[in-house]
Amino acid sequence: MKIQRRPSTFVLPVPVALITVAQPDGPGNIITLAWVGAVCSAPPMLSISVRPSRYSYELLRRSNEFVVNLPRADQVALVDQCGIVSGKDTDKFALTGFHPVKAAKVAAPLIEECPVNLECVTRHRLSLGVHDLFIGEIVAVHFDEDVVDGKGRLDKSRLDPLAYADGEYWTLGEKVGSYGFAKERLEGTR
Repeated sequence: MKIQRRPSTFVLPVPVALITVAQPDGPGNIITLAWVGAVCSAPPMLSISVRPSRYSYELLRRSNEFVVNLPRADQVALVDQCGIVSGKDTDKFALTGFHPVKAAKVAAPLIEECPVNLECVTRHRLSLGVHDLFIGEIVAVHFDEDVVDGKGRLDKSRLDPLAYADGEYWTLGEKVGSYGFAKERLEGTR
């Protein structure tokens, strides 16, 4: 039997990302977000949702550029620190020991310690309620060498990403299949 609940954003897990934005008088700011997702493959685009009350919001709105940095699970305490203090009062790079690295295409910095960095240019912004949705076109992608396989592709088993579910950080478990793996099973039933 199903139990009905009030409407909420109960999609889980969602990725945990550190979003960096350019800052006029500083190394850039970092905001921890779990509302990040792919929205288009050609051109490659993703979305982030940010409350207008957040310090990074105005920086995002003005610059129309950001970087999505994917941290490793062992960085969870640093990720959480970036989410519980404001960049208005705190240099989050100094707080965490993360190092800003010049991006190739945008003014926002990459986080050196994150194994995946996606440089984005905002193409659309949509006010939805308590959050605004920023849709960014991915204009450059960076991988650390240690998460790339012999063919230059991202080896997800080496990434160890973080996920977020209902107020909790989680790691991802083992691979349980690949797209299309059920085809053989379906064909066997015909």
